[in-house]
Amino acid sequence: MSRNLLTCRIYGRLPDRLQCNVATPRGQGGRVRSALIVGACAFLLVTGCTDTPAAAPPVPTVTDTAPVLAPGKPGEEARTLAPSEAATAVPPQRANAADVRFMQNMIVHHRQALDMSLLAGSRAESDAVKRLAARINDVQGPEIAMMTDWLRAQGQQVPDHHAAHQGMPGMATPEQMEALKAAKGAAFDRLFVQLMTAHHQGALTMSAEVLTKGSHQRVQEIAEDISVSQSAEIRRMSAIH
Repeated sequence: MSRNLLTCRIYGRLPDRLQCNVATPRGQGGRVRSALIVGACAFLLVTGCTDTPAAAPPVPTVTDTAPVLAPGKPGEEARTLAPSEAATAVPPQRANAADVRFMQNMIVHHRQALDMSLLAGSRAESDAVKRLAARINDVQGPEIAMMTDWLRAQGQQVPDHHAAHQGMPGMATPEQMEALKAAKGAAFDRLFVQLMTAHHQGALTMSAEVLTKGSHQRVQEIAEDISVSQSAEIRRMSAIH
């Protein structure tokens, strides 16, 4: 009984081209053998593709020499830092006691400013005072909500509406608040500007303190925003006669 020899050659990468040669005796059965050979070559072609998978493309790696873009404080541009600088340049995100105290006290501080501003709608005479009061209401209301959310996220207590405010700089006394409620027209305008100027100056003092003693970046940003906006409002009030 004669034996047939099947040989296959691979050209290039599978499955580009596969050539199979067979040595068969002449005579009957040649066509059958050719069909079987074609089937065998096709089988080798398919199985050969799965035996040797293509190499995966190299995965890029991140080196520790890449520069880091550090965001600046409000009003400042971002800076590009070396990795060694970035490790110490980013403020820590763990809040300290100064951060919590500032946020709690500023909520109480803002609430009194809103109480004073709400009186202006019906008691002020000057349009400038009315516009200023409306702006204070529009800005400080959302700031109270933002500071409340921050305290809750930190697991800290949010002061209630009857929280004591003794010792907070710039706060109007109960007697001063009663006098403001009783005033009307030009007298209201003068007292409002006087009390709100002192109130804003107190907020600047509180902001400056947390910028020195605080550690949480979000608190620092809020303190900076309060300092900038209320400094501008103090200048506006100084121009109201």
